[in-house]
Amino acid sequence: MTHLSRRLLLAAPAALALPSLARAQTRQARFAMTWIPNVQYAGLWIALDRGWLKGEEFGWVQGGPNAPASAVTVAGGGAEMGEIQLLPFLDAMSRGNDFVLLAAVFQRSPLGILSLPGKPIRTAADLPGKKMLVQGPNERTALDAVVKLNNLPSAPEFVPAGFSPEPLLARAGDGYTAFETNQVITLEKMGMARDKDFHFVSFDALKFRSYASMVFTTRRYLEAERATVVKFLSGVTRGWTENKDPAVGARLAVRTYGRDLGLDLDQQTRQNTVQNSFLQSPENPSQPLLSLDRAVLEGPMLEAVRATGRTNIPPVERFCDLTVMEEVHRGLRQG
Repeated sequence: MTHLSRRLLLAAPAALALPSLARAQTRQARFAMTWIPNVQYAGLWIALDRGWLKGEEFGWVQGGPNAPASAVTVAGGGAEMGEIQLLPFLDAMSRGNDFVLLAAVFQRSPLGILSLPGKPIRTAADLPGKKMLVQGPNERTALDAVVKLNNLPSAPEFVPAGFSPEPLLARAGDGYTAFETNQVITLEKMGMARDKDFHFVSFDALKFRSYASMVFTTRRYLEAERATVVKFLSGVTRGWTENKDPAVGARLAVRTYGRDLGLDLDQQTRQNTVQNSFLQSPENPSQPLLSLDRAVLEGPMLEAVRATGRTNIPPVERFCDLTVMEEVHRGLRQG
């Protein structure tokens, strides 16, 4: 969820030697990330730093633009658990992988649309006739689904774009698919004010409801090592619970776990502040952290999945295990 500069892209292969320990000790339970080790993993960093998770027991495998997809890493035995989004998870299952969803760190997705005051995009009805700068195929899929979910008369025009909002500022398009935890912060750091100098609307608000940073494993590993899975998720849940001061997780990301990536402390602190608001469920704010909500999955999330044209979607009980996080929170309350 953080913008990658060219320097960072070039540095990424060397960063694989950071203390993930992914190759050093195969007895570890390894967690496959979808991105670089930045502050979006603040809960994990805090858990490791405070000893709630031990480095000799739990490691991590970094993701990013030059890394395999987490589903590929877990399916191939390169990690025992991983982070994933719902569409690639269901696609991996459709290819025969027996995966199980266990938790969702962020209860809503930071993905949305940036626009400028001249041609604001604040609702789905604003999309027809607009030229959309789109980062990649996943964002294009989401936009196509938004058109269908909202019964719009036509789709916007799509133009490929990179990780930077610069094309939007140059008026190369009317809207730009962006992350509230990334490009919105970029504009803020430029001195631009939200709802004055730019607008942002989330895909959730456009009826494309989704979680972000979902945790999964294989059914075989869960059945054989349930206690390990529960221990990992207990540590990560404690980490996110203690992520009250955004500067703490940001410093751990910048100075320790992502120390060679050129991360900016101010940006990481702001990102951690923003993403903390994603930890509570919009439908049920009192829901325990990281828990999955079956009604939300079966309702708006699978409706969004069907709007992408995917069919033969398995029932929720086939691909989710809600009891793992129930066990995690039961143990945390008793502890």
